[in-house]
Amino acid sequence: MREVILAVSVGHLFIDIGRGLNESFNMLWDTLWAMILGFGLSGIIQAFVSRRQMQARLGNHEPNSVGRASFYGMISSSCSYAASAMAKSLFLRGADFVASMVFMFASTNLVIELGIVLIVLIGWQFAVAEFVGGAIMIVLLVIFGAIWFRGRAVAEARRNVENGVSEHSPISSVDEMGEKPLRVRMRSLAAWSDAASYTMSDLTMLRKEIVVGFLIAGFLAALVNVQVWKIVFFSGHGLATNIENAIVGPLIALLSFVCSIGNVPLAAALWKGGISFSGVVSFIFADLLSLPLLLTYRKFYGTRMALRMMGVFWFVISLAGLITEGIFHLFGAVPTIRPKVVASNSFGFNYTTVLDVIFLILFAGMYWLYRNKERFGGGSGYAKDLVCGMQVEVANAPATVNFENTPYYFCSNRCSERFSANPKRFTTVSQLENKEQLSMEDDPEDQQGVIGHIDPVCGMTVDPENAAASQSYEGREFYFCSTGCSSRFRENPRSYV
Repeated sequence: MREVILAVSVGHLFIDIGRGLNESFNMLWDTLWAMILGFGLSGIIQAFVSRRQMQARLGNHEPNSVGRASFYGMISSSCSYAASAMAKSLFLRGADFVASMVFMFASTNLVIELGIVLIVLIGWQFAVAEFVGGAIMIVLLVIFGAIWFRGRAVAEARRNVENGVSEHSPISSVDEMGEKPLRVRMRSLAAWSDAASYTMSDLTMLRKEIVVGFLIAGFLAALVNVQVWKIVFFSGHGLATNIENAIVGPLIALLSFVCSIGNVPLAAALWKGGISFSGVVSFIFADLLSLPLLLTYRKFYGTRMALRMMGVFWFVISLAGLITEGIFHLFGAVPTIRPKVVASNSFGFNYTTVLDVIFLILFAGMYWLYRNKERFGGGSGYAKDLVCGMQVEVANAPATVNFENTPYYFCSNRCSERFSANPKRFTTVSQLENKEQLSMEDDPEDQQGVIGHIDPVCGMTVDPENAAASQSYEGREFYFCSTGCSSRFRENPRSYV
């Protein structure tokens, strides 16, 4: 009898696992084309929109600076970890602390790919709420940030940041590298290959968040009963319900360890489970409150500032969710119908399948551009973060580590620390990838050309026609991505040849 009960229990377990995986796959399939479109547009914007004077133009939190910080955030990567590292770099280079936080909020909330996936998975109301509520959140952050992020607290945070900077961290401006007019770059395969590289690096960097987000959301949607959500979230108490849900929503985000676009499928599962509109909106906004990021803030700015950031962020996010629902209620736009399932259970020939196939073909084209960027002269001034795969601007890299006389650039201190713990692991993989890339070239002369155009200082591939500087040494011509690399080579060329 005991064996029969055990067999039945194991059978039910496998059935539940199958239901969860099926729901996760259906969510992914329904949103696949939207994610490719969103990340593709994000890559194009990052490659073609200039950030030449970003640091110099964020010196305070006046309206103009806040507007610029919001715009710069919108055109940056949507990864929460990369956004927090870039905000730290902006602050280090003289930007106002509040303006740096505005950049971070805009980078993770006012982004194209997030809005597109929200439309597909939950509804247009949530996509509109993302941008309307995001703007409200930024205004609230400026108001309350001016009260709590000032004086000795900011001075102490700046000392913490400065003490944590490596002496080899690049502080030079991207101005060193020069820049062609937009209309010229739009006709350049090199620029389009850089855009494809941004797309691929962002997907690589966020792959874990995306996979984990869909898996958790699939299992929650398939297995968690509505009654469970009613225990966690109030319902049927009017304004009290909205307030409680808007406060608890960020708590779920803090405990879920999932950030960026990985929050969207979780938000869909919460909406299906009965949480209020304001609670779902607050949850979506709260990706900057996940526990790993709170620990990152503590390391960047110190414990006191990290606690202030958590308190202000939580308050601003919850209040923005409540105000957003109030605005939608005035216009009768709060959705009233909740889905019985988050994603369609049918897999067949329909518009979703057609769109997925079309965008998978476009994705293959982007991948081809990414793999052949050196051939087209792309990659100049960029480096690949060997830990997370993100494409990093050499001149603005948040962290740098020198290993065996070679500088490596990273999107955040988190990645640089993982590299420093075991550099051989990451450099060996990188060398194997480079050999594989070269072996794919058909023409040996092309391979020699690629090797000959490597910046000997930072390891970047440089297009000779667009090189920021060049030098002749012992009968060979060397090309550089920036005048900074050229100067370092001139001081001691033998160490790089």
